[in-house]
Amino acid sequence: MPQYFLTMPHDTADEPTMESMKEMDPAELEAVLAAADAVNTELREAGVLVCAGGLHPPSTAITVDATGPEIRRTPGPFVDAAEYVGGFWIIDAPDEEAALGWAERCASALRARVEVRAFQEVPE
Repeated sequence: MPQYFLTMPHDTADEPTMESMKEMDPAELEAVLAAADAVNTELREAGVLVCAGGLHPPSTAITVDATGPEIRRTPGPFVDAAEYVGGFWIIDAPDEEAALGWAERCASALRARVEVRAFQEVPE
């Protein structure tokens, strides 16, 4: 079964974190977290969830570069961008349409945008 990478973009200028989410209206935050928990439970119960997670913002990244004669570690993301992947799901879905249906549920639960991309399959 193909796997799909569902990603939730965030604005780089905001860099939302679990800590900054505490600044939200408490009732709204509780509703979003409950909806996220519900959709993650639904994904698990349907047997399609491989893994999911939220990522720290790019400002916390360290890029490891082995393209030269020595391996270098550079603080920061490998690219500057207006948006970044803040969270993700990896799911097993029979086809793109099913993956898009799950992405719609995730996007609705989190009141966010979700990008859907299939993993490349190894040629036979």
